[in-house]
Amino acid sequence: MLHGFHTGTASQNSKQGRTPSSKRLSSLQMAGLASIGQIQVTLAELSEREASVTARLDTLIASQNDLKQSLARLDILRANVGSQAVSTRSISNGMLSNASTTALRISGAVSRLDLEQGRVKGTLDVVEQVAELKICVLGVTGSMGAAQDWEAAASYLNRASKISPEVVNGSFAEEIVPTSEVPDSPKVTLEQAAESLRGLFLREFEKAAEENNGSRVTRFFKLFPLIGKPDIGLDVYGRYVCQGVGTRARSNLNAGTGGSLIREGFFYANALTKLFEHIAQITEQHGALVELHYGAGRMLRVIERLQKEADVQGGILIDTWSDERSIDRKLTDIRSYAFTFLVQSFLPTQSARSGTPRAGSPMSKGASGESRSHREEEIDTKDIDALLNEMTVMAARWSLYCRFIALKSKEASPNRDPNDGVLRLPSLLETCGLTRKMTDRLMTPISAMTTFVLRRSVERAFQLDEQPLGLSLNPSKPLQSSPPYISSAVDDVMYVVNQVVERSLATSQRQIISNVIPSVARVLDSDFIGMIQRKMRDESYPKAAIQNTLPPENTIIAFLVLINDLDLASDYVRRIVQSRLEGQQETRPNGDEAASSHKSLTLLYPFAGDAFYVENALRSLQQNFEAKALELIGDGIYVVFKNVVKPRLRQLLSDVFRSIDYQMNENGIDDVERPIGEDGGPDHLAEDAVQSQFQRGWDALTKPIARILSEGNFERLLSTVISYLAEVLEKRVWSYYGRINDLRAIKLERDIANLISIVARGGRYGLRDAFVRCTQICLVMNMEEDEWTEMQASSTSDVDSGLEWKIDADERLRARAMVQSRR
Repeated sequence: MLHGFHTGTASQNSKQGRTPSSKRLSSLQMAGLASIGQIQVTLAELSEREASVTARLDTLIASQNDLKQSLARLDILRANVGSQAVSTRSISNGMLSNASTTALRISGAVSRLDLEQGRVKGTLDVVEQVAELKICVLGVTGSMGAAQDWEAAASYLNRASKISPEVVNGSFAEEIVPTSEVPDSPKVTLEQAAESLRGLFLREFEKAAEENNGSRVTRFFKLFPLIGKPDIGLDVYGRYVCQGVGTRARSNLNAGTGGSLIREGFFYANALTKLFEHIAQITEQHGALVELHYGAGRMLRVIERLQKEADVQGGILIDTWSDERSIDRKLTDIRSYAFTFLVQSFLPTQSARSGTPRAGSPMSKGASGESRSHREEEIDTKDIDALLNEMTVMAARWSLYCRFIALKSKEASPNRDPNDGVLRLPSLLETCGLTRKMTDRLMTPISAMTTFVLRRSVERAFQLDEQPLGLSLNPSKPLQSSPPYISSAVDDVMYVVNQVVERSLATSQRQIISNVIPSVARVLDSDFIGMIQRKMRDESYPKAAIQNTLPPENTIIAFLVLINDLDLASDYVRRIVQSRLEGQQETRPNGDEAASSHKSLTLLYPFAGDAFYVENALRSLQQNFEAKALELIGDGIYVVFKNVVKPRLRQLLSDVFRSIDYQMNENGIDDVERPIGEDGGPDHLAEDAVQSQFQRGWDALTKPIARILSEGNFERLLSTVISYLAEVLEKRVWSYYGRINDLRAIKLERDIANLISIVARGGRYGLRDAFVRCTQICLVMNMEEDEWTEMQASSTSDVDSGLEWKIDADERLRARAMVQSRR
């Protein structure tokens, strides 16, 4: 039995493709079996292997029939395909070969036919062009003969120019075109005709220009591009229009030479305006004609020629104006002007006393005053101002002309981008002589003279400065002047600043803005603010002559007026700048909108980046001046607080709290009902004593100053006073630590609240923020026990109590312990 089992297993292994080594291994395993159990286990394993092999063999046998059927179908299909291949080869050899040969023959014939047709068409085209060339040659010679039809001759030449040069220069044309009347080759004939017509057109054009015959000028001007000479036509046309520009410019200039017109303030400005308007009129009116007959972009050549003439005529006009107005001499006088009053005003007091006296003093009427008056007679500010008005008009007209030329150059440029809305100064204006002349002879003097006029106006304003009359700190005395209470120098200087800014912007010149606006800022900083600072320091500083007394009333008033000067000047500068930046529209009563008197910066400065630069310059002027003015205002407010308000406020608080006793008496009984009045009489009860007395003292302290100071300055002063008052009240509250009981603590809290309400009346609720620490100290001090316990619990457990504490936990414990019974 074991032998049969072994034999069957070996046969299965051979079917599975096992190696002899596997067979021997199985025999060794069988030989090593020592017990019946091992034999049974091995037998079970071999049985499983036999079942698996048998299953796989059955599967292979079952699929063998399907494989045979598939192979049989493939054999059938192969036979069918073979028969089809034989049929296909027979069809291809018997039928399609003839068709293919025919198709190739037809295709070749068609290609040869196309080639012959193209050659025929090319020949016909050459013949037609030669015929056209002959017609043009004969037409040119005929028109230039007895007929003298120059338009026809130019038209024939224009038609001939459209014929291919290969045809004109070809041997076929040289054989066909020449005739007995025109024996030369067509090329020679056309070149001679074009040259002859060029000379003829030039002579006729110049003759018409001399006769000022506009129709004949236009007639021959239109013929130059037809004969292939557009550049010559544009050049002679440019000379023609430039002659007209030069003649009219000289006529306008000579019209006022030696006469009264020269002395008129705007004669040269009007002459320059007429020059630019004439050039613009020519460019605008003749541009369409040039573009029509010469092509797009050809007007640019004429514009360049006109600009050269503008350089000549404008340069002559600017030089004549400069000599007539003595610009160089005025600039020399301006640069040598000493500004004696300003210089002496900034000298130290002792030096001023020992040296040259300041203007306005009796000694200034001596030799120094005479020399200064002589200098002022030499430099007439009104004359400089009138000259600046004329220069401003000239600069504005130059800016408008540059904008016009830039637009026309951009339209005529062949490489222009229709989506590019940025306007740039063309190169012909950047490098032209008139631009350099304008910069040297006009822009530079404008900047220098504007700075002089402003600084001289500041000097004169402080020389003639007048303080507001009838001011008093006594509330019972009416004020004779009208608010705002400022010196006359502020209005005078700010009027000139507004005029200077307006005039500089009207020029539409970035160069002028870059020079004038920083000069305005420098003059306002060094001279205007400097003069006010010197007066605040040397003339009107509120200092008491005797210790523990107040400064003189007139000194306090003068100092307050100077602080107002700075505040109002800052507001003026802000309004001057904002009115130019906003460019807003004014609405009339009937609802119609009218353009603002101040044009938008983008309209005044259309070139790339100019409007942005000007806006930044104006903002810088405003910001720098406001920063300097606010710094000095802050210093002045602190001086008023320290020397005027603080001593009286300290005395007021001392008197107020001296009239009430928050401490317990010797018997521990509160003396709540003790009456107190101004003289110790029974006019007021103790609970109203603090409030009434503080209110009277506070009004007496603040109202006299409030009636003089501007609203903004008074708010600044009040903020400083409130900060100090809050500190003093907090110290006062802490001073009662452990010396009051419950009733006195309530009284103290009520009095503090009354003081705060007096200070913050008039809608100044923001001032209460300075007293938050005081109110919180009093709040903790008068809390009920259950409230205090709840508050402590919420602070310990990090629960939001709804109150933002300004005093820390230690201070709250200290405030709670202020009442003696809680210690």
